[in-house]
Amino acid sequence: MKFIADTSVWSLFLRRHSRSASKKLDVLRQGIQDGQVIMLGIIRQELLSGIREEAQYERVEVILEGFPDVLATSQDHLLAAQLYNRCRRAGVQGSPVDFLICAQAVNHHIGILTTDRDFNHYAKHISIELI
Repeated sequence: MKFIADTSVWSLFLRRHSRSASKKLDVLRQGIQDGQVIMLGIIRQELLSGIREEAQYERVEVILEGFPDVLATSQDHLLAAQLYNRCRRAGVQGSPVDFLICAQAVNHHIGILTTDRDFNHYAKHISIELI
C-alpha cells in the first residue's frame, strides 16, 4: 500500500533516530524498499528548510532525489481548505501544511505515516488513514 511519509517520520529517519518511533521507521524503511513511499513537494520543502550546513543540505537533497514529487493541484488546495474549516469548526487547530498533506492523501487514496499526534485529532473529523 502506498503512503505519504510525513515530515516528522522523515526527520527521524534522516537526522535523529529514536527508539520510540522505531516501528514507524521500520514501516518507512520497508516502504522505501517496496517503492511505496510517496513524496509530496511540501514535505521535501519542509525537510530541506532550515538546514544550516550546506553539506548536510546536499546530503539530504541527494537522499530525497530518488523520490519524485507529487505536487499539489488546485483540487488539493481546495480540499485542504475544506478540511481545515471542518476541523476548525470542531475545535481542532492545525497548520495549512498539515491539511494539504491530508487533502493529498484523501485525493490519492493513500495513508499517512506520521509521528505527529495532531493527525490523530484530524482523523476524528476527516477521512484520513493513519499508518
